[in-house]
Amino acid sequence: LTRQALGLFKSYGFGVAIATKSPLVTRDNDLLAGIQQRSPVIVKITITCADDQLAQIIEPRVAPSSNRFAAIKELADCGIFSGVLLMPILPFINDTPANIKDIVVAAADHGARFIYPAFGVTLRDSQRLYFYDQLDAHFPGIKKEYLRSFGNAYSCASPQAKSLWATFTRECQRQGLLYKMEDII
Repeated sequence: LTRQALGLFKSYGFGVAIATKSPLVTRDNDLLAGIQQRSPVIVKITITCADDQLAQIIEPRVAPSSNRFAAIKELADCGIFSGVLLMPILPFINDTPANIKDIVVAAADHGARFIYPAFGVTLRDSQRLYFYDQLDAHFPGIKKEYLRSFGNAYSCASPQAKSLWATFTRECQRQGLLYKMEDII
């Protein structure tokens, strides 16, 4: 279905913005390149962790981060404007300066043009119980931190958000990556 939709975008001269966690997006490099000849194309691939093992816990049933970085490289090698959606960054789990820096460096090494971050997570009522069950299963004791820090809040920003932003922007500038939405779009 996606390939057929992209064919229609190309035929009618529309641009496309894709947000995905799947390296399968590279299957359509030819169509994306064709669309990009006349209209804007942006591919955003979600990456939450530089470490594949932690990523598999946080994002089960999704391709490892290394495969997603490889997809960004393939897109970049085809001249397609692509980068990283750095979200969610889970408080007390992957909200470390080392993780953020490693993602920025890997993104640059794989040809990403941008990274757009969100240093936190949103929890809707319907997903909170499942999320907390997963915290208990994989990160014992962290649920107590969430309850203490956020209660039933929808938006759970990392307590380190300010320092993470400083690390992130410094490393993006060093690597020559766009990170402000107005520059990316």
